[in-house]
Amino acid sequence: MSSLIIEEPIEVRTDDGVSEGWVFRPEGKSVPGVVHLTDVAGIRPSHKEMARRLAAEGYAVMMPNIFYRTSKVPVFDFTPDFSGDERTMRRLGELTAPLTPGAMERDASKYVHFLTALEYVADCGIGVVGYCYAGAMALRTAAARPDKIAAAASFHGARLFTDSPNSPHLALSRVGARLYFGHAVLDKSMPPEAVEKLNEALEKWGGTCESEIYEGALHGWTVPDSPVYHQPQAERAFDRLKALFAATLQ
Repeated sequence: MSSLIIEEPIEVRTDDGVSEGWVFRPEGKSVPGVVHLTDVAGIRPSHKEMARRLAAEGYAVMMPNIFYRTSKVPVFDFTPDFSGDERTMRRLGELTAPLTPGAMERDASKYVHFLTALEYVADCGIGVVGYCYAGAMALRTAAARPDKIAAAASFHGARLFTDSPNSPHLALSRVGARLYFGHAVLDKSMPPEAVEKLNEALEKWGGTCESEIYEGALHGWTVPDSPVYHQPQAERAFDRLKALFAATLQ
């Protein structure tokens, strides 16, 4: 692992504007690339630290502001309360409404193109990881760029399987990557019956994948600033992510 991590600001031009963000990378060598997609609270110190830690394992980790259509970073100018607070719910709507499935895939393609063009990113498959709201975007990224995405992971991903004609799981037919899904318990955004249906869809898809529930871990457990942060299970999730990328990004 590298102890010296370089942090660089970036700007990615998309069809709908400019997404600012950061890349974290080890100094002085060519390494595989990873796209890190934040939860719905956006880029902040906790996710930067998560990206920095992954970069230390030998990756160039790109973290774009996926909510650039609505706001620059930070995307919340107040402390959000996700327990049903009206102001927070209104802001969530503002942030997520423009991110239609089509917009997610267009953005994903731009993010992948930007990352793979960086001189310090190795010429090999890249990875993507999404948290919470962005778990679905990680899957859609793999569908949008099957030529480049070798591995995709989702942790406490929300609404990965729904009855909607735009459900994320319907993108599986276009995915060639190895997939990993880490689910929370008691997750209203991904209840047991949805996990079961996702697993059935994954089996029908037939690709290499793993889907598991983290016992005792509530939605948001991987993120250090979350009120339900579960350190032992967060460490287990990080180990799973490392193993996924070590096996595929080469």
